[in-house]
Amino acid sequence: MIGGLFIYNHKGEVLISRVYRDDIGRNAVDAFRVNVIHARQQVRSPVTNIARTSFFHVKRSNIWLAAVTKQNVNAAMVFEFLYKMCDVMAAYFGKISEENIKNNFVLIYELLDEILDFGYPQNSETGALKTFITQQGIKSQHQTKEEQSQITSQVTGQIGWRREGIKYRRNELFLDVLESVNLLMSPQGQVLSAHVSGRVVMKSYLSGMPECKFGMNDKIVIEKQGKGTADETGKSGKQSIAIDDCTFHQCVRLSKFDSERSISFIPPDGEFELMRYRTTKDIILPFRVIPLVREVGRTKLEVKVVIKSNFKPSLLAQKIEVRIPTPLNTSGVQVICMKGKAKYKASENAIVWKIKRMAGMKESQISAEIELLPTNDKKKWARPPISMNFEVPFAPSGLKVRYLKVFEPKLNYSDHDVIKWVRYIGRSGIYETRC
Repeated sequence: MIGGLFIYNHKGEVLISRVYRDDIGRNAVDAFRVNVIHARQQVRSPVTNIARTSFFHVKRSNIWLAAVTKQNVNAAMVFEFLYKMCDVMAAYFGKISEENIKNNFVLIYELLDEILDFGYPQNSETGALKTFITQQGIKSQHQTKEEQSQITSQVTGQIGWRREGIKYRRNELFLDVLESVNLLMSPQGQVLSAHVSGRVVMKSYLSGMPECKFGMNDKIVIEKQGKGTADETGKSGKQSIAIDDCTFHQCVRLSKFDSERSISFIPPDGEFELMRYRTTKDIILPFRVIPLVREVGRTKLEVKVVIKSNFKPSLLAQKIEVRIPTPLNTSGVQVICMKGKAKYKASENAIVWKIKRMAGMKESQISAEIELLPTNDKKKWARPPISMNFEVPFAPSGLKVRYLKVFEPKLNYSDHDVIKWVRYIGRSGIYETRC
């Protein structure tokens, strides 16, 4: 439970103040200002304990949001609330700044009345809040009984992320599997570390209150007391992948995922993030970088880098960029590349090689002669790793969507009437090869 919420500017002046518990006094406002905002040393921890009072704070540009409590609360819950509060304010009046907060302070107090009840976080979904708090922060005084009952069900019901009565002429569902592949490889081609961070982002334009089911070729095991572990293989002969950890949007029914291994949910209207996941096994590495660096005396370096694409020939990688580091005492660089454009950037101490697109199972190479200035420094060049950026039209983790079904019993449309789009995008995270 939260005892109080304060919003400060960069000077430590209180812009918004709301106290929910009697044990939080006005001296708590000054304690945070003196010990955190005006502290002589930079306060790095987001949690500060002052006189048996805990202050949880987040900072947005020059604005401080601080939640105060004297109870032993769940810190993750408090920070989740603070971030949600930031999202709600941004959705209502854009950038969180001192001027915007002063101009919308009535709106913020109205939002706090709805979001927090006696220090306990309640409904913080922007879509639900906007049904009864308008964009200008003025509550509608002329609501019909139907609208009032709709608001009541939104606040007290289980589905706070979607309102009833949504209608579209054409029911569409867009699903994006967005992955970021991270790699550190030795000069000999040995994988030192590799993992994929993924997100499933959905855009829902569906009428009514539809029930969606989403399945993928995973073999996730949720360990519980009294249950063993088991591996599942995806249906229809697709190879399954092992996901190390994942988090879901609040609309997902975790009980059904545990028993049926299917993700069942009533989606929010519009765009939202359905799930995040991470995997470290059986990763498809889209590119292999083969470096060769040869020192010719003390004033010359010869560099040759070969990149090989490791995916189907029918697919095309885009936005390929290879950054080859150069020593600090580089005086000149001569570059020859088979494909794309390469340029030496002295300000970044790197040769930047860009290729617009490259098909699968192909290779390309670049050669460079680097002239070095004489130096008295006896330390050898540290040889920073070669980094790479790219975008490919598949999921490097191997994740595949097995099915995506929509059920809406009340309205006259079925799963076959819904237009569905599924897209896979794999991007480079920190993709490096030592040379």
